[in-house]
Amino acid sequence: MNTAIKETQFEFPEQTGFYKGKVRDVYMFKDKIAVVASDRISAFDVVLPLPIPYKGQVLNQIAAKFLKATADIVPNWVTSTPDPNVTIGKKCEPFKVEMVIRGYLAGHAWREYRDGKRSICGVSLPEGLKENDKLPEPIITPTTKADEGHDEDISREDILAKGIVSAEDYSILEKYTRALFLRGTEMAAEMGLILVDTKYEFGKYHGEILLIDEVHTPDSSRYFYAEGYEANQEANLAQKQLSKEFVRQWLISNGFQGKEGQSVPNMPNNIVNDISERYIELYEQITGETFVKADNSDMMDRIKTAIAENI
Repeated sequence: MNTAIKETQFEFPEQTGFYKGKVRDVYMFKDKIAVVASDRISAFDVVLPLPIPYKGQVLNQIAAKFLKATADIVPNWVTSTPDPNVTIGKKCEPFKVEMVIRGYLAGHAWREYRDGKRSICGVSLPEGLKENDKLPEPIITPTTKADEGHDEDISREDILAKGIVSAEDYSILEKYTRALFLRGTEMAAEMGLILVDTKYEFGKYHGEILLIDEVHTPDSSRYFYAEGYEANQEANLAQKQLSKEFVRQWLISNGFQGKEGQSVPNMPNNIVNDISERYIELYEQITGETFVKADNSDMMDRIKTAIAENI
C-alpha cells in the first residue's frame, strides 16, 4: 500500500488558483491559502522521483510547532492546521528575498570562504576561520527568490538600491530575523542541538508584515548536535548534522549533484524507508515529542476534507 503523498490535484468551489512547488501544493482562495505538505523530496534543486512516507507530515508539524512558539516575536500567516499534512493561512504578498541567517561558517558560506571570499552578501568575515566555526556574531546573508533556477546571494545595499524591499520594511525584516534566530537557538539548545543556519520568508497581508512558509525545519535549517561539537572542531572532524544533508550525501555517492548530463539514481525501497525513518528521527530530536504516524489509508480524502471544511 502506498502511504506517501506524491501530489494532490483537488478542485474546490471557491478556489482562485493553484501552485505546485518542489514540495508543497498550494491552493489559493480569495484571502486564504491551503498548503499541502507532500512527501516529495528535493535535493540540488531537483525533485527526486520517489516520495518519502511521512516526510510532509514531519515538516508540517515541525513548522506548526515553531510558528506557534515564535508568534510572540512576529505574527505569522497560519490560521489553522486541520490535518497532519495541511496548513491553512492568510494569503500574503511575499517579499522577493529570503532572509538567510548564519551563526556558524557552514555549507554555502564555508565554500565561498574556502575559495577566498572574505565578504558574503556585503558582510565581512575575519581571517583564520575553519569550516563549522562559530561566527563572532550571526550574519544575515539574503538571497533573491528565484521563480526558476537557483536563488542568488544579494547584499542589503543591493536590495535597497534595486528597490526590492523598502528601507523601512527591510529594517523590520532584519530585526525579526535576528529575534527569530535567537529564539530558534534557545529552543535548539534545550534539545541538545545547535541551530547553525536557517532561512525565513516574510510577506505582507493588508499592509502588515507576517512570517510565512516554514520555520526551523530540517529542510530550511541546519542543525549540529551540541554534544561533541567542540571536540570535533578541535580535531578537524566533520560535525554530526541534523538536516537533509544525508540525502545529498547518498546522491553524491551515487554520482548525482544536479549537474547537467547527470541523471537521478534509482532509489531502492530500503533507501526510501531509511530516509523516512531519518525524518521521523529528526522530528523527535527537534521537537522532543514522539512522532505519531497519520492514518494514510485514505489520505487523499482526509486531506481534501480538511481543506474543504476549514477554508
